[in-house]
Amino acid sequence: MRETVTAKDVAKLAGVSQSSVSRVYFEGASVSEKTKKRVKEAAEELGYRPNVYARSLITNQSKIIGLVMKGVQNPFYAQALKRFSSLFKKHGYSVLFVYTNNDEIQQEDVETLLNYNVAGVVVTDATMLFSVGEEFKKNNIPLVFFNRKLSTENFYSVCCNNIDASRSIAKYLLSKGASELVLITGKVDTSTSIEREKGFCEVLDHQKVPYRIYNSDYTYEGGYHTAMTVLKEKRLPSAIFVANDIMAFGVIDALRKNGVRIPEDTKIVGFDNIDMASWPAYELTTWEQPIEEMINETVDYLMNEIASYTGLVRDIEVDGKFIERKTT
Repeated sequence: MRETVTAKDVAKLAGVSQSSVSRVYFEGASVSEKTKKRVKEAAEELGYRPNVYARSLITNQSKIIGLVMKGVQNPFYAQALKRFSSLFKKHGYSVLFVYTNNDEIQQEDVETLLNYNVAGVVVTDATMLFSVGEEFKKNNIPLVFFNRKLSTENFYSVCCNNIDASRSIAKYLLSKGASELVLITGKVDTSTSIEREKGFCEVLDHQKVPYRIYNSDYTYEGGYHTAMTVLKEKRLPSAIFVANDIMAFGVIDALRKNGVRIPEDTKIVGFDNIDMASWPAYELTTWEQPIEEMINETVDYLMNEIASYTGLVRDIEVDGKFIERKTT
C-alpha cells in the first residue's frame, strides 16, 4: 500500500519550511518565485497533492460550490449543470452536486453542504423552508435560486421573465387563428408554473378566448399521459401551450400516435428551447430561456458575495426570445 506523501516530505526534499509549502498552495502571493519553483518540482517528484478539503476546515473557506438539483432527467437542467461546472471551474471552484429526492430541500441535504464548507449554493428546481435558508445566511454562505423563486423575498433568484414570455406565446397563438386553447403546466406550486400560467391566461381572459388547464409534472411521461387525457375528452384544441419542452415532446408523440397532425390539426408551443427542440423529429416552436445570461448572473452574484458577503437579496428576471419552428 502506497504511503501518503505529506507537506513535510515535500518541504524536506525542497529544502524549505513546511509553512512555505503550505503558502505555495494556499497563499501563493507571499512566496518567492524561486521557492515556489522548488516546492512545485519536489511535489511533482513525490506525487504530492494538497488536501484542499482539510485546509477548508482550518480556514473555514473552500473552493466548492454546492449545486442542488432534482430534475436530472430534464435536459434543461443537465445543460445548466454542464455550463455551471465549466464556468465555476474557470473561477477556480469545483461543484458539489447534491441530488434531492424531494421538491423541498431536506435537512440532510443542508447538512451535506454545510459539512463540506461550501463557499456558495445554487438551488435549481427545488424549494426550501425559510428556516433552512437562514442556516446558510448564519454562516455567510451566499445562496441563489436558479429558475425558481420563493414566495418570500429573502433570497436572491435568477429567472427567465416567465410572465412576459407566456403573454407573448398567447398573443402569437391568437395571431395564428387559435380559438380554443389548452395549457399544460408543471407542478402547481412552483414559481415557473404559476408565472407561465398567469401570463398566458391573462391574455386569453382579456380576449375572452376559451381555454382549459391541465396540471402535469414537467416530465416526458407527464406530457404524454396528459395529451392522452385531452384526446379522450374528444375536444381537440386548436393550440396547446406546454410549460416546458420535455413535456411538449411527450404531447407531440401522443398526438401523432393517435393520428393528430401537427400543426394542421393543432399547434404546439413549448418552453426552454433545449437542444432536442431543434431535432428533425420535433422541430418544436418554443420560448428560449436565456440560459447563458441566467448562469452568468448567478455566478457573478456568488463570486461577489464570496469575496465580500453582503446578504443581498433580489429577483433578477432575464428576457428570452421566441423560436418559431414547424409545430406551429
